[in-house]
Amino acid sequence: MAEQGRGRAERPGERAGGKPVLRLRVLRTERLTPRMTRVVCGGDGLGAYVPTGCTDSYVKVVFPVPGVEYPEPFDPRTAAAAVPPEHRPRQRTYTVRYHDPDAGELALDIVHHGDVGLGGPWAARARPGDEVFLLGPGGKYAPRSDVDAHLFVGDESALPAIAASLEAVDPGTPVRALLLVTDAAEEQPLATKGAAEIRWLHRAAGDDLVEAVRGLALPDGLVQAFVHGEAGMVRDLRTHLLRERGLDPALLSLSGYWRRGREDEAWRAEKAQFMA
Repeated sequence: MAEQGRGRAERPGERAGGKPVLRLRVLRTERLTPRMTRVVCGGDGLGAYVPTGCTDSYVKVVFPVPGVEYPEPFDPRTAAAAVPPEHRPRQRTYTVRYHDPDAGELALDIVHHGDVGLGGPWAARARPGDEVFLLGPGGKYAPRSDVDAHLFVGDESALPAIAASLEAVDPGTPVRALLLVTDAAEEQPLATKGAAEIRWLHRAAGDDLVEAVRGLALPDGLVQAFVHGEAGMVRDLRTHLLRERGLDPALLSLSGYWRRGREDEAWRAEKAQFMA
């Protein structure tokens, strides 16, 4: 399985939305489940973080290549221009699970699969005091108040954004959430004031998100939907929700964070064409 990052393709060293580089430190890490680690960052650099107001806010974590010397102060754009392509810093995009300015904390929940990938092993090895470089934030989605219900569909890679979105749903608003994880050990407590029906699906048991959504009874009225995760699943559900369910395209947030069988760089290069 490819590493489950997220976001659009970008050139090495590109600033996310022209935002400055945030130079932070790891404050602590928390093992949320066997395959999900929370990295909590902070430090003086967090003062430059400007919230987007979106519940799917994301940042790009910049990973300098070990052993390579970059110009100081470190900046991904100037660093990329100063070294050969194979030495350019790499980037992975992750949802901001929460930003607490009073506590001086920003948390990223990261899926890991042992030593596979880049971000997962980094999260597993992160220790207090480690330096972290972030670009961003960006973001496009937040639960609206002028709809009748919400639908959330995603796998582990979308779980941080869905968890943050559930917390922002208006009290009493009907919510349907279908979440695919490896097994029961990967389920997390989810807080919401909405009238939520949350169903966990297990990959180990052969559960399938597309099939589950096809059999789901949606509440009446206007439904705002957030469908993020593996690209093939997202593309299939886009067709189903638009053509068969008749959802308003303006109320549908879709993103293929990763694609089965593709490494992160390869997926980013082909994402726009695949999702078209």
